[in-house]
Amino acid sequence: MNETKKLTRREEREEIIKALYQIDINKDEISFLSEIEFVNNSVKGITEHVEKIDEIIVNNLTKWNINRLTYIDRAIIRFATYELYYTETPHEIIINEALNLTRKYSDEGDNKMVGFTNKVLDNIKNYLKK
Repeated sequence: MNETKKLTRREEREEIIKALYQIDINKDEISFLSEIEFVNNSVKGITEHVEKIDEIIVNNLTKWNINRLTYIDRAIIRFATYELYYTETPHEIIINEALNLTRKYSDEGDNKMVGFTNKVLDNIKNYLKK
C-alpha cells in the first residue's frame, strides 16, 4: 500500500519552514516540490514575493538587520509575514504558530528568540493595520 500520511497544519508549517531554510541556504527554489498543496502554494508565494516580505520585515526590525537573523529565524519570520500580509488567517494564529516554531527550532530555552520573534511580528501586524 502506498498511502501518504496526512499532516496536521502545524506539520505542514514545519515543512514550509524547512523548505524556506533550504532555499535560503542554497539560493534555489526550483528544486522544491511537495505533495501538499498548502506547502507548495505557501513556498511559491513566499519566493515570488520575498522582496516585498523582506521590505516589511526590515521596516519592523528595531536595531537589527535581516541578514543577522539565522536562516531558521528568517524562514519563520518570512513565512509569518507572508501569512499576515497575503492570507486571511487570523493574526493571532499566525503569530502563535510562528512562536511555537521558534520554540522548537531556534530558542535555546531562555525564550529570548521567542520574545524577539513575538516583538517583530507584533510590529509587523501593527504596521500592516495602518
